[in-house]
Amino acid sequence: MFTYRIDEELSLKLLEDKDAERVFELTDGSRAYLKEWLPWLDYTKKVEDSRDFIRMSRQNYAENKTLNTGIVYKGEIVGLAGFNELAWANKTAKIGYWLGQDYQGHGIMTRVAEALTDISFGHLGMNRTEIRVATGNLKSRGIPERLGYTEEGTLRQVEWLYDHFVDHIVYGMLASEWKK
Repeated sequence: MFTYRIDEELSLKLLEDKDAERVFELTDGSRAYLKEWLPWLDYTKKVEDSRDFIRMSRQNYAENKTLNTGIVYKGEIVGLAGFNELAWANKTAKIGYWLGQDYQGHGIMTRVAEALTDISFGHLGMNRTEIRVATGNLKSRGIPERLGYTEEGTLRQVEWLYDHFVDHIVYGMLASEWKK
C-alpha cells in the first residue's frame, strides 16, 4: 500500500474501504464550501458514493493511471490529493487536491503539493507536472504560485460547475526547473 510521510504531522496514504465513512463525513461537512469549486458534490450523497470512489481510485492505481490519496494530518484524514492523471507516454502528471473547510490555513495543501511534485519527479520520473485551477479560486491558485510553478495559460470554459462554466489556469513545472 502506498504511504508517504511528508513531515511529523502530515502524510499521504492510499485510501482503503475503511476510510469511506471519514471521507464522506469530511465531504458532507464541507459540502457548501467545496461546491464553489468542485463539480462532483452532487454525485456524493452517501457513504457508498465515497466507497465507490475509493474502489475506483484503487483500481486506477493498480493500473498505473492515477494516484489518489488521503491527506492525513495529525492522524486524521482531512482531504484528498494526488495525481488525477499519469500520462506515462508523455511523462506528465496532473495534481488535484481538496481540503476540508476546517483544515484551511495551516499550510497543509502547500506541503502536500510540494510532496506530490517531489514524487512526480523523484519517484515517478515524470518530466512535467501540472496543476489546473479555476481562475477565481485564489486560495488554490496560491499553492502552485508559492511553489514556483509557471502560469502557462488559461483554458476557457473548461469545467461545468452546476450552472455555469469556469476557466482554468494551467500551472506547469518541469523536472529541470524543480528545486533549483
